Amino acid sequence: MARILAIDYGKKRTGLAVTDTLQIVPGALDTIETKKLMEFLNNYINKEQVERIIIGEPLQSNGQPSENMGRILQFKAQWAKAHPEIPIEGYDERFTSVMAHQTMLNAGLHKKARQDKALVDRISATIILQSYLSSKRI
Repeated sequence: MARILAIDYGKKRTGLAVTDTLQIVPGALDTIETKKLMEFLNNYINKEQVERIIIGEPLQSNGQPSENMGRILQFKAQWAKAHPEIPIEGYDERFTSVMAHQTMLNAGLHKKARQDKALVDRISATIILQSYLSSKRI
């Protein structure tokens, strides 16, 4: 079976998470500069089989798209054109950053570690992926 990869797309940095090959366990993969995202993903799919990509769609609490949604839609279109064999689908990512910070608190991470935005991005991507997997198992 191929992996499922999740993206927490940001203006400057992007968090990535991926499942195991059985698509059961999600785990943080990396945080990279957003401008290098396509190159990173191209290299990754050359090494690993990826069935699909889930990308967080940042909606506000009222359901309206956030400011980052335009960039995400552009990336989705770019990916779909370059790799039609690997579908990319959006998934509601509301509150994932809050959940990531809470996870860090619950894990007992010190203040300095909790301020690591790259770590927050990886945890957020993992939460998006876990939520997606849970929704498919219902």
